[in-house]
Amino acid sequence: QVQLVESGGGLVQAGGSLRLSCAASGLTFSNYAMGWFRQAPGKEREFVAAISWGGGSVRYVDSVKGRFTISRDNAKSTMYLQMSSLKPEDTAVYSCAADRLRSSVIRTTIDDYDFWGQGTQVTVSS
Repeated sequence: QVQLVESGGGLVQAGGSLRLSCAASGLTFSNYAMGWFRQAPGKEREFVAAISWGGGSVRYVDSVKGRFTISRDNAKSTMYLQMSSLKPEDTAVYSCAADRLRSSVIRTTIDDYDFWGQGTQVTVSS
């Protein structure tokens, strides 16, 4: 059974930092591209960042470029999202997802991802 478990969310002041983790089990982690998505109250889920299976390709939504960094450790079957210079508009539930496409192509559409975690809440106060 595939499980993706996020951790590291919390309450932080604007300008602060958080590091999210996504621990995977039940799948061959290195065979999957991985992504982070978020959903704010009253809004649709949106793509945030993704990383290819080997870590050589990454992609970010424009609103987080220069502030967020995605990475992965295939030996630990874990993906990370380092978030800095957080803004109140970053407040959302952050979910990780796995895409079985094993290539350098980064996909950003929700339907392209095969497995999802439950999410972790990130709240940024002004």
